[in-house]
Amino acid sequence: MAVENRDYYREGERGFKAPDEARAIWRKARMSASKVRLVVDLIRGKHIEEALAILANCPRKAARLVEKVLKSAIANAEQKGLDVDSLIVKKAYVDEGPTMKRVKPRAMGRANMIRRRTCHITVVVGNKESK
Repeated sequence: MAVENRDYYREGERGFKAPDEARAIWRKARMSASKVRLVVDLIRGKHIEEALAILANCPRKAARLVEKVLKSAIANAEQKGLDVDSLIVKKAYVDEGPTMKRVKPRAMGRANMIRRRTCHITVVVGNKESK
């Protein structure tokens, strides 16, 4: 059943809480997790403008992948009504995805297994916590 009156979900009523963070996930990205983790470690905890500048100047291919995910998280935050100017990268982590297995023929009837690794890239942006 769809609720037509959105005021029903105002902050403070019935336990609803205004969003304070937004996330973006790229599943099954075609790169090993260890390569992407090197880039993700550079931007964790940084302001989004600084993080985008770091990724734009990083020569690794993984930087292009992480940059896409970060831009998607920023767009999600804007859609949720968060203040884009004060966003930081709260969390950024990379998990291993499924490994595609291929067979490469070798000499004398042997075969070697080729593992094409994938990863899941997750970036969470949010407002800086006031302390």
